Amino acid sequence: MFVQAMVVNLTPLLFIPLKEQLGLTFEQVGRLVLINFLTQMLVDLACCALADRVSTKLLTVLANLLSGIGLWVFALAPAWCANPYDGLVLGTVVFSTGCGLLEVLLSPIFNAVPSERKAAGMAFLHAFYPIGKVVVIIVTGSALQAFGTHHWRWIMIAWSVVPVVNTVSFLMVRLPPLAQEGKRQTLRELVRIPAYLVAVVALGFAGASEVTVAQWTSAFAERGLGLSKAVADLVGFSLFGVGMIAGRLWFGLKGEAVDLYRLMIRGSLLSAAMCVVMSVAPWPVVSLAACAFAGLFVSLLWPGVVSLTAARFPLAGASMFALLAASGDTGAGLMPWGLGAVADRITTVPGWLASLTNGHLTAEQLGLRTGLLVTTACPLVMALLLAALRASERHHDKR
Repeated sequence: MFVQAMVVNLTPLLFIPLKEQLGLTFEQVGRLVLINFLTQMLVDLACCALADRVSTKLLTVLANLLSGIGLWVFALAPAWCANPYDGLVLGTVVFSTGCGLLEVLLSPIFNAVPSERKAAGMAFLHAFYPIGKVVVIIVTGSALQAFGTHHWRWIMIAWSVVPVVNTVSFLMVRLPPLAQEGKRQTLRELVRIPAYLVAVVALGFAGASEVTVAQWTSAFAERGLGLSKAVADLVGFSLFGVGMIAGRLWFGLKGEAVDLYRLMIRGSLLSAAMCVVMSVAPWPVVSLAACAFAGLFVSLLWPGVVSLTAARFPLAGASMFALLAASGDTGAGLMPWGLGAVADRITTVPGWLASLTNGHLTAEQLGLRTGLLVTTACPLVMALLLAALRASERHHDKR
């Protein structure tokens, strides 16, 4: 989970340095996130057919190796590629392939470990994603501040040590079988069940709700709120991660007896409210506080959908998780890219739009705030889908 958090969240920390040093646009840096998650989505879809047929250990080792190699390709792109952006795209594809494999494999591996607290355990596992994210934010942000943003390449190369060490770790452990042979519920059977399809769509909106704010918080705090790079990274970006850690650890330790559906629906609605506050609040401190609460409220959406689906279909193998992950990664890629596209579009519209703020916001600030406001649609739709899933489960239990 730490490796996954690292390869997903390193690029957003570099949005502004990449934009300024390589002459990129907001849409281009946002497109790197789109490429990241669309690559993961394609890997997830491929794993729908392969995950239950290929050695789990082989795939986990390959996932970590690709994550490390991709970081090197990305970091050295300005040195070896005539058009550095092409190298950034290639590096993103390589480490995103590794990340996509991890996304498919980690949840079913953990779910296969005998336990009477599956939902809480899944939340606890997923807590190490924001833990890894916060560590990466603090260490990378401090390094950029200490050594300068022009040394971002060496910082990224240094992080490649982690997936290399993790490769050795996976080679040394036994992994449990992901489904009982002969009893596995196939993906072909699952996709004929409406409740599973609703869960797949719901995870797409969960990914969009979580990752959009997470990926753009640093750039939003720096350019949308006018804060320094250090404050944007170490305070703005990490606050969202701290909120996610708190929510997932709490549920992992104490939440087994709580109605997970109710928590997730409330979290969806409250995270939408926090996006509105972040977008329109005139005081940066209020926007930063809303960012932390957004992380808390969105924390259970992704692992919650995974847990509820695994409990509903206990005989499914890794292919079930693969399609869920594909949907989550699609939402997580499209919406952050969409925010960047909206921000670029707003910065080019006639001056009358900026005049609505009486000159208090620059075009960049107005664009980023507008893009963030658009994302509130995702958690609102998520709440509706969760209500539909809960109703379906109650109807199924009565039968």
